[in-house]
This record gives sequence, C-alpha cells and structure tokens, in this order.
Amino acid sequence: MEKAARIRELVKILNEASRAYYAEDVEIMSNFEYDRLYDELVSLESETGIVLANSPTVSVGYESVDELPKERHASPMLSLDKTKDREALRDWLGDNEALLSWKLDGLTIVLTYENGRLEKAVTRGNGEVGEVVTANARTFENLPSVIPYEGRLVLRGEAVIGYSDFEKINATIAEADGKYKNPRNLCSGSVRQLNSQVTAQRHVQFYAFSLVDAAGVDFGNKRSAQFEFLARQGFSVVEYHAVNADSILERIEYFARTIEKNDIPSDGLVLTLNDLEYARSLGRTAKFPRDSIAFKWADEIRETTLREMEWSPSRTGLINPVAIFDPVELEGTTVSRASVHNVSMVESLALGIGDKITVYKANMIIPQIAENLTKSGKLEIPRVCPACGLQTKIVNDNGTKTLMCPNKGCSAKMIKSFTLFVSRDAMQIDGMSEATLEKFAGKGMIREFADIYKLDRYKDEICAMEGFGEKSYENLIESIDRSRNTTLPRLIYSLGIPGVGSSNAKLLCRYFGNDLDAIRNADVETLSAIEGIGSVIAGSIAEYFANSNNNRIVDDLIECINIEKPEESGDSSALGGMTFVITGSLERFSNRSELKELIENKGGKVAGSVSRNTTCLINNDINSGSSKNKTARELGVRIMSEAEFIKEYLEG
Repeated sequence: MEKAARIRELVKILNEASRAYYAEDVEIMSNFEYDRLYDELVSLESETGIVLANSPTVSVGYESVDELPKERHASPMLSLDKTKDREALRDWLGDNEALLSWKLDGLTIVLTYENGRLEKAVTRGNGEVGEVVTANARTFENLPSVIPYEGRLVLRGEAVIGYSDFEKINATIAEADGKYKNPRNLCSGSVRQLNSQVTAQRHVQFYAFSLVDAAGVDFGNKRSAQFEFLARQGFSVVEYHAVNADSILERIEYFARTIEKNDIPSDGLVLTLNDLEYARSLGRTAKFPRDSIAFKWADEIRETTLREMEWSPSRTGLINPVAIFDPVELEGTTVSRASVHNVSMVESLALGIGDKITVYKANMIIPQIAENLTKSGKLEIPRVCPACGLQTKIVNDNGTKTLMCPNKGCSAKMIKSFTLFVSRDAMQIDGMSEATLEKFAGKGMIREFADIYKLDRYKDEICAMEGFGEKSYENLIESIDRSRNTTLPRLIYSLGIPGVGSSNAKLLCRYFGNDLDAIRNADVETLSAIEGIGSVIAGSIAEYFANSNNNRIVDDLIECINIEKPEESGDSSALGGMTFVITGSLERFSNRSELKELIENKGGKVAGSVSRNTTCLINNDINSGSSKNKTARELGVRIMSEAEFIKEYLEG
C-alpha cells in the first residue's frame, strides 16, 4: 500500500512539474530533481506492476493550447528511452552500426511538403495531436520554402533558438521576471505565436532529425542516406556521426567537448540504428521506439554551502530569489549564483542559510541547485521589499507561489523613470545602464532621483557586485559628478512629466526666464498660453507640481546639483516663428543636437519632417535625392547648406 501511495504521489508531482514547464513555461523543480523522481517512479512501477493511466511513463507530453488549430499526427510521436551511462549506450548498440547525433533542446515540428513547397507544419503537442503552426514555420531562418523533390515529403526536426540570440532577446527585456528562463522556453513561445511576425523576429532555426516519408526514393536501406537526401533538399540536418561499438565512446567524448562552445541548445545525444529494415522490424513499446535511445549527460555535480539568498525586485513587482553559494568549478567555469525561480522551489528544496547543497549546470549551461543535503528549511521569506521597504505578499498562481511587492510606488518599478533621468538629453550620466539601475534599485540603494548622487555611500557594496570593481565604481562616480552641473531644461525633462519632452522643456524654461519656482507655481491657464505647450501638457505640468511628494523629490534633487544659468543673449528671439529641419551630416557642429539647441535658444523650432510651414531644410548635400530634399522641392521650401544657414541666420 505504501508503494502504491508513493506511485500516486510521484505521478501527481511529476505531472504538475511537466505541465508547468511545457504548457506554462514555468520551472517549479530542477531537471536533476525531475529525473531523480522519474527514475524512482519507473523503478516502483516495475517492482509493483502498477502503472497509472496518467503516469508520465505512459502518457507523452500534454494537450496543446487552445489558441492554435489542432491536427492529429499520422503516426504517434513517441518519447525515447534514455540512459546516462556511456557503457550502457555501447551495450545497447551491440554489433550494429548507428548514427549518433545531438538531442536538440527546442520544439519538435513535423513538416509536410507537397510539389516542392511547404504545405503544413505541426508541433509535437501531446504526441498524438499537435498544433498547426505553418505560417510561423515559414519564418524560420534556415527553412527552405521550395525544395527540388516534388513528391510528398514528411520529416521531423527541432525548432531552436541559439544561445547568442536568446541572450540578445533577453537583453531587450528589462523586467527580471519577464526574461525567458532558457532558449527552449523562448523557442516554444515563439513558434506558437498567433502572430507570425513575432516569430520572424525571434531568429528561429530548424534542424531535421528524421525522415518520415519520401515516396519513390531509394535510400539503400540506410538512415544516413535519408539525412544526405534531406541535406540535398536544402534542410539543415542535425550534426550526426556513424558509430559502432569500437568508436562510440570516442565520439561521445567529441560531443562532450563540442557542447561547451555549441550555440545551439542540446540536452544530450540520440543514438539511432542506421539499418532501416532492421530498425522497423524492432517495432516499439507502449512509450518508446526500439530503434533509438537518448543519452543524457551525466551532470557534473559539486557540493557547496548556501551563504545568502538574494531577493531581486523587478518593475512588475515580482521579487526573484537567487541563491548565493561558495564558488565551485562546474563544466570549466566558476559558479557562485543560481536562480531558484520562486517561493515554491525555495520550499520544495527546504533551503536555509548555511545548508549544504549540490549544484550543477542544466544542459551543461545554466546553474541550478540539484539537492539540499541539509534541508533545514529555515530560510525566511522577506516580509518587506528590498527596494522600497514596504510589506510584501505571497501570491499563489495555479499552485506556484511567488513573492510580490504590491507597492505601486516601489523604486524597482520606477526603472523607466530612472533610465530617462540618466539619459543623454536629461542628466546625461554615462555608464548608468538600465540593468545597473535595476540592480541598484533592487538593493534599495536608489529610491528617488537624489539617491543617484549619494551612491558613494555604498562603495564597498557596489565594488563587490557582480560585473563591478574598483575601476567601474570610480568611472561611475566620476560620470555622476560630471552631471551635477546641468541646465534647467535638462532638469525639467529628466523629471519625466507626461508629455514634456526635451523641446517642450526648453520652451517652458525660455518662457519663464529659467525660473524653476515660476514654473512650479504656474497654473494651467498660464501654461496653456505658451505656444507649443497646449492644454494637455499644461495640465500634466500643473498636476505634477501640485503633488507635494513630487516637490519634495525635486527639492532633494536640487540640493545635489548645480543649475547653470544660461548666458544672457540679446537675440534670444532672433529665429522666433521659424521652423527648421536638419538632415545629413554636419561640419561646423559636432552633431544635430548641438545645432538644434542653438536654434531653439534663438527662439526657433526644429521639426523632424518637411512641411509647408518649414522655413528651410538644412542639408550640406543640397543636390541629393533624399526624401526630405524631394519633399522640400515639391513644397517650394528652400534647401541650404550649413554654411549658408550660419551666414544668413546666425551671422547676418
């Protein structure tokens, strides 16, 4: 009875983990833990003879999502039996010849070509029924849309996204919890998009690994000939090597060395018999084909000590746990950090500071905690947000617990405003990237703008942060100090008042004679009267400065900076009422922004496109066939060089 109960428990745990991973792209347990529990279930089923109908050892995958059309596969797509033992793999091979290839870690797709053109693409789904993703497959970067073979061709392969593209895409996602956990998750979501344009932007690639049907083609009873045929049709074929009992161990070692620099994600190898007739004669079990077997890498596991759990808040409110442990060498690199993903995983591992844990790299790439040998369970979940200091809450979403900060004003949620504040047209703090700001906010170092000018209080902590050091810290502080001397338009723009861009900030400051108090005390009617401001922006400005907390933030900021007064000029309205457009490269000015600022300081406006209201188009290539030149000629707008503009409008 105890063993039967354990079987039911294991089936429930493993199915929940698989559903979270494959259907929801959420990881609630490590791969190491899943494999351990799966092997325990297989052993118990063999021992007792009890196999539940919903056991993961029987069922294959999960039902596909409802948003895409469904289609039943002509023949079931089975999982592969697996081993981590190299000698067991050689024993399985026996005296046969086989092909050893990468087991790619992406999304399996079945492609059908008719008359040389792609007709249909269907995901593996649950092995019986998949999702139709034909439009998305047509955007795969290396997939041929037309092939020489004009008969009916059916093949299987893996849609994947390389590590380099995965990292580039993740770099564009500011939110820590919004980042994809691994390339497989990203690929799965990309291939199953409802909008194929999104798929096209994700650099999905396809690698063929099996030919299902190609009528009328003689392959000489060799699977390798099928691969060669597919390559001749223009398909990228998964890397493979012919092996026998004498060469297989050496070839496994080759793959083990290669995976370290391989850009395409792989979670192991596949060994498939080369003799097609013999392979077909072996048939299949209820779950596995008998002509193939998967080899999974034996994880390199190191024991270490958990020293700290870093809770990293993000702009969406999710607070992510990251384990910090004594550094260990794994797969040739030093590792000291691993994401724990959520509170559920913290609890399932029963973590506590000082616990002895084992760590590994999933797919030899991503650091993970394998087991907690101590299981003290003493780790305290933060009651307050590390960024804003206000109370946190635990949210249970479909059985997965996550830690959240419900404070709408949390500094970790203000990364966009901090990013604007340090940008070139605002306070211009070089080297203060969005990722760096997110780290500082997450650690509670910056909660408002003035805190950026007080970061020297955290010198030791910053120097110890990942990616930082003494020199990086000194460069950052130097850049911050340079920005202390600024102008009022830059300050106004940096506050992020809705609708107030760089140009509007200059208009505002010019109208009020660079008097900050006058701007802060102006009412909507007064602000609306300024040409170029309008009632909506005027309302935003008045509303911002009517807020006492905003005024306190500005007051704190002013104490940290020096607002330079512009030089008095008698021609501050010399270009009043004129509108200019600048295009092309400049010679007398370092960039367009410099010329733009000069024009605006003399009362003029600079627009982005030519219209009937444009005074002139400034372009050193007067005779070019650019779209702006063409529009200017059509509208009768004068085109003048930089030198002509200076002589006529600035010196004349």
